This record gives sequence, C-alpha cells and structure tokens, in this order.
Amino acid sequence: MSSMPQVIAVTASVALLVFVLELVRRRRLSEEYSFIWILCSGGLIVLSLARGTLDAVALRLGILYGPALLLLVLIFFVAIAALHFSLVISRQRRQIERLIEDVALLDARRRSDRGSSGHDAAAPRPRRVSTASRN
Repeated sequence: MSSMPQVIAVTASVALLVFVLELVRRRRLSEEYSFIWILCSGGLIVLSLARGTLDAVALRLGILYGPALLLLVLIFFVAIAALHFSLVISRQRRQIERLIEDVALLDARRRSDRGSSGHDAAAPRPRRVSTASRN
C-alpha cells in the first residue's frame, strides 16, 4: 500500500527524469551532463518505490520518518551535481583565459607583422561572421 508521500516522491522523481530527457532531446542539455541527472532521478525513483527498505535504512540511521531520508539523499545528489558543475566551470574558465591570451598574442603578432611589412595599420579589418545565430 502506498502513502501520499510515496506517491508524491515517485511522481516528482519520474517528472525529473522526463524533464531531463526532454532537455536532452531539445539539445538544451548535453548528454555528458545529463548522465548525472538521469542517475539521480533513477536513484530517487528506486528509493521512492522501495518504501519498506527506505524506512528500515532510515531507522538504522536514526531518522524516524523514511521520506526524510529520501530528502536527505536528494540533497546529497544535488550537492554532488553542484560540485561536478563547479569543476566543469572552473576548467572552462581556465580554457577561456588561455584562449584570450592566445588571441591577444596572435593579434599582437599580426599587428607587428603588418607594421614591419609596411602596410597601413589603419587598413580595414576583415569582417567576422557571427556563429551565435546558429542555435
């Protein structure tokens, strides 16, 4: 027999899974980062359906209300996801800084080559084609 908290937990977990899959389908979330969310929602579905096991584990941990353990597990999953995304953002920031330095060096080299070859430094620059409108 299922209780209202269990029905809500299963519904919310399934809704999270469907939402993540829809974001991947629409290419709003890359497959690389969707894995952690699919794993979290799958774990929450399993924990929500296994109410007896959830209650037994909760009691062993000193938690009197089983769904509170489910909430604790959800918070743990979100913390792990936040840590993972912080690592990704940090790595991308370092890559962007390195790219900015490389572009600045290439621009300085282009200017010095243009100045030493006798070309006018005020010559018009080639137009850049924007790729931002692709998405």
